[in-house]
Amino acid sequence: MAQENKIDFLIIGGGIMGLAVARELRSRNPSTSILILEKENDVAQHASGRNSGVLHAGFYYSADSLKAKFCLGGNVAMRDYVAKNNLRINDCKKVVVAQDESELPTLHELFRRGQVNGVPLQLVDEKQLADIEPNAKTTKQAIYATTTAVIDPIEICHTLRKELEGQGVRIMTGTAYARRISGNAVQAGSEMFEAGKIINCAGLYADRIARDFGFCRDYAIIPFKGVYLKYAGTDTPIRPCIYPVPNLTNPFLGVHFSVTVNGDVKIGPTAIPAFWRENYHGMDGFSAHDCAEILGREALMFATDKNFRALALREMKKYYPPYMAAMAARMVKKIDTSKFTGWGRPGIRAQLVNKRTNKLVQDFVVEGDKNSIHVLNAVSPAFTSSFPFAKWIVENYALRSSRP
Repeated sequence: MAQENKIDFLIIGGGIMGLAVARELRSRNPSTSILILEKENDVAQHASGRNSGVLHAGFYYSADSLKAKFCLGGNVAMRDYVAKNNLRINDCKKVVVAQDESELPTLHELFRRGQVNGVPLQLVDEKQLADIEPNAKTTKQAIYATTTAVIDPIEICHTLRKELEGQGVRIMTGTAYARRISGNAVQAGSEMFEAGKIINCAGLYADRIARDFGFCRDYAIIPFKGVYLKYAGTDTPIRPCIYPVPNLTNPFLGVHFSVTVNGDVKIGPTAIPAFWRENYHGMDGFSAHDCAEILGREALMFATDKNFRALALREMKKYYPPYMAAMAARMVKKIDTSKFTGWGRPGIRAQLVNKRTNKLVQDFVVEGDKNSIHVLNAVSPAFTSSFPFAKWIVENYALRSSRP
């Protein structure tokens, strides 16, 4: 084995978590050898480069969750990174609106969570909401989140790549993890690598890699496809992001209005169970093994979990643009729904499911030991949370000889 293929830290996956973990490791030791393996020809080709770019404020999550622990600080840290690197940001803010009085208890629960988590929020009435966004519509009250913003996730990841390579971190693209040979020796592409510690940030494939190391026994990843509809009008129908009150029993936030760093408006996303891990377009990326495994898991959940069954049936309707546009239109006073005409670039969420309960896992999940670390559920708000989340992974797993 070539000497350069023996490294201190081998990170599998060049998405935001892999890049953030490498950045945290490098900040602690400039001489540590770090290698990121990425199967695609550039970083951020999957979820990290296909998400909405929303920097979440941190009020959706219960105080005992890792999401609550990292989201608020992650918002601040990402804003600092954007400012220091002169990157684009749309400081658009966000409102969460209630469509009827039955949603007010959940709205109040979100506001309570935000207060517990230390998130700057305002509970506003209809008149105050009209001052914030004249076109937004709510029932009696709404939440105003002043720290929500939108960045360009690909721009962030490319900047991180340039920074890391400038600091001596090796990033090998076009090099897919193939298998564990023994111990901490692995094959990727046509080469073999040996590391002091392996950190699995492989997103859609994290569960499969973790099983090679004896982890992820209780979990499996189910892919969910998310697509937004773009607004083609020349007007500006909304300024802040507008979100509905979510169903807190599932990890999705519902159809909402979001804006881009350029101020373009879109609605979505869908959250449709995909049939294989890279089920973006047609038969692209088809894997018979994936399809059989994932369809089997989805069929079991469809049969045994009424919440999953309702979610799947509801989400399928969103592929009909007028249906999704009508859902979004309920949150505003006026909009030309016929101008939502173009689908955006699809993304796939690597959503963890507990195989024992057949329930979707709400929080971040990490497993590991002294040899390997596996980031199994890095779903939203993982991009927002990535810097403090990476710090926690490094401090609690990567720099310890064993898991406490």
